[in-house]
Amino acid sequence: MASLTKKEREMLLILFKDFTNFYNANSISKILKISHVGAQKIFKRLLKENLVISKRIGKSIVYKPNFENDYVRQLVAFLLADEATNFKRWKEEFKELFKKDRIVMMFGSAIKNYTQARDIDIMIVIEKKEIKEVNNILKKKEKILPKKLHSIKLTHQDLLENLEKKDKAMLDIAKNAIILYGQDEYVGILKNVTRL
Repeated sequence: MASLTKKEREMLLILFKDFTNFYNANSISKILKISHVGAQKIFKRLLKENLVISKRIGKSIVYKPNFENDYVRQLVAFLLADEATNFKRWKEEFKELFKKDRIVMMFGSAIKNYTQARDIDIMIVIEKKEIKEVNNILKKKEKILPKKLHSIKLTHQDLLENLEKKDKAMLDIAKNAIILYGQDEYVGILKNVTRL
């Protein structure tokens, strides 16, 4: 596999995160701020490399990540981890929450413009038995963080069910969140709801 360009990486992340929408070259070119032809070339290359699958709907050809390919699952998890490196402050701030099988994600205004944000939104996907431990960590964090901490705690099953029933708030979080930790687990859950 040849290395991916910046736009190819962005395209794969959009296809992964916004899994309820069907993207073709025309629709994704607007988001990536490239030409329709440029988007078409990227899709053709990703298709050739077996990174995406396509389907004709009417006159349009739409694309999704190819989750039958193990490499794609690992690649998307890497892209999510790479995206999180731009948020080192928050990875450091919440590292106490990072434990095997957990997913820690940040969403909302704090990741777009921290100075304008009223609070810090975080979602932690955990086992039920870990709630008390996570609550204690979050209480300590609330005492030292300069802004109010708004946390959502749910199980892997809760996350999967909310995504499957296309809960509007959950889809918005999935589309815009930064996955600080647990990228592999997150890809594992989303691959179950991404269909073409």
